[in-house]
Amino acid sequence: MDRNLSMELVRVTEAAALAAGRWMGRGKKEEADDAATQAMRKMFNSIRISGTVVIGEGEMDEAPMLYIGEQVGTGDGAEVDIAVDPIDGTNIVAAGTWDALAIIAVAEKGNLLHAPDMYMEKIATGPEAVGKIDINASVIDNLKAVAKAKNKNINDLVVAILDRERHENMIQEIRDAGARIKLMQAGDVAAAINTAFKNTGVDMMLGSGGAPEGVLAAAALKSLGGEFQGKLLPQTREEEIRLNKMGITDFNKVLFMDDIVKGDDAYFVATGVTNGELLKGVHYNGNTGTTHSVVMRAKTGTIRFIDGQHSLKDK
Repeated sequence: MDRNLSMELVRVTEAAALAAGRWMGRGKKEEADDAATQAMRKMFNSIRISGTVVIGEGEMDEAPMLYIGEQVGTGDGAEVDIAVDPIDGTNIVAAGTWDALAIIAVAEKGNLLHAPDMYMEKIATGPEAVGKIDINASVIDNLKAVAKAKNKNINDLVVAILDRERHENMIQEIRDAGARIKLMQAGDVAAAINTAFKNTGVDMMLGSGGAPEGVLAAAALKSLGGEFQGKLLPQTREEEIRLNKMGITDFNKVLFMDDIVKGDDAYFVATGVTNGELLKGVHYNGNTGTTHSVVMRAKTGTIRFIDGQHSLKDK
């Protein structure tokens, strides 16, 4: 893929964040999501790519825009797969709390996992513990492995996990082991990325969440030198049928990063909608808005943080 594509892609997430940021703290998550989705789609279609959304908000009859199978771009550029989450953390935006992001990942055609919008079990960690985690292992074994790899005691570790009823047993296991917990209301992509940055204080991410967010997290950690593992969790017979149609028949298969993001080249791009540990949120000042984004490329391991100032007179 063209290395100049990164700057085109960041315009997509910037547009989504600027549109969604207007809804911060207003208690209207659907309006925020719709604003981000429309802005993202419009900007995508100005880029010289022939893109296909392979994992995102749902099938054509379930999502008005950026549905699985949708074609984006001008149609006369490189053929690419796209994973999208116009807002990772719509509830976060509605409440005005931390770590909502507008996110995309792009790879060459056929290189991103093609799967329905469904649940995925996940485990993620940063570069120091690569090769040490195992999604099939117990919570305590993974805690011991990460602690040893990072030369820490278990009670030094911080594990990020979504605050959900389905995680109650896992949360108790983590606490019983002596590790500390960062409970998240939403936004597990940000949590997975944070495992790769020492200043965020997050050592590992565990639990189940959306499969699109899993693909996005894997693309980021591939660029950051971290590790991500996932297992798809169909909840209904309908979801199993949809997986079969997409060529996935082994529902117990562990998906490693090279299963989720094939090849050596992929872009991950995110713009903060609300403030977080890694990225600042959108700020408005009259006719201008400021954004803070990160662009990563797996092929080179390049990580760029980009501050943007945007005229809002015509937006």
